[in-house]
Amino acid sequence: MFKFIKGHLESITGIEIYPMISLLIFFTFFVALFWWVFSAKKDYINKVSKIPLD
Repeated sequence: MFKFIKGHLESITGIEIYPMISLLIFFTFFVALFWWVFSAKKDYINKVSKIPLD
């Protein structure tokens, strides 16, 4: 199964850019998430954390 997929993908020209784009999107998302977690205000975090209990 994997040989079939690998052989098929190797025949497509210009496909080598897609893994790099997906890695860039993945990295950017988690850097932005990391930045948001450390820059969020404590009051907002406390308010949102109490929503299920209200």
